[in-house]
Amino acid sequence: MFNSIGWGEIVVLALAALFIFGPERLPSLAKDAATGLKKAREAITGVRGQLHDSLGDDFDHLRDIDLRQYHPKTFIRQQLLADDDDVPVRRGSATGTTGATAAAAAGRVRPSQMTRARDSATPPPFDADAT
Repeated sequence: MFNSIGWGEIVVLALAALFIFGPERLPSLAKDAATGLKKAREAITGVRGQLHDSLGDDFDHLRDIDLRQYHPKTFIRQQLLADDDDVPVRRGSATGTTGATAAAAAGRVRPSQMTRARDSATPPPFDADAT
């Protein structure tokens, strides 16, 4: 969190705090900040203990989950670029059948995934309402 703060910046912040709060109030403010941090750590430890008690063994499993894989960009990229190992894609064969047709004949491809060969002389379909 504070990896980019160097010793020079810490000295400047300490001097600014000394000028703002004065030498009389600065020790009491530092003591109050330390007790506040201690209470926050105890609260976090208590919440972690309650979660471990209520979830049991599942809590250890939750610690191992990488939440970055559920980022929307990563999730969509994985879904779109995932390899489908169950459907081999072949562009054609010596008999003139496409890979999708041969796979459909074997029962591995749904009819909605099949594509028909288009005659190159006819223009592709065009939807004027979609543009």
